[in-house]
Amino acid sequence: QIQLVESGGGLVQPGGSLRLSCAASGTILSRYGVAWYRQAPGSQRELVADITKGGATNYADSVKGRFTISRDNAKNSVNLQMNSLKPKDTAVYYCHTEIFYTAFWGQGTQVTVSS
Repeated sequence: QIQLVESGGGLVQPGGSLRLSCAASGTILSRYGVAWYRQAPGSQRELVADITKGGATNYADSVKGRFTISRDNAKNSVNLQMNSLKPKDTAVYYCHTEIFYTAFWGQGTQVTVSS
């Protein structure tokens, strides 16, 4: 059974940093592209960043230069380093991958940026 589990969310002040992790079980995550999405209350889920199987990365304009997506193959995980956080980054962050045309999502981790 394939599962994705996010961790690392929490409450942080504006300008602070958090590092989210998406750990996989039941599959080898390095074989697939992985994306981070987020959903704020009352808003649609939006793509934050993704990384291809080959390591190419893509970021939403709103997080470019502040967020970094990377793989930790030893831990079978994908991380999202978030720096210079802003209140508008407040959302539930979800990890996503697609394996043989089947989408897999984690349960989400809450990130709250507030003073």
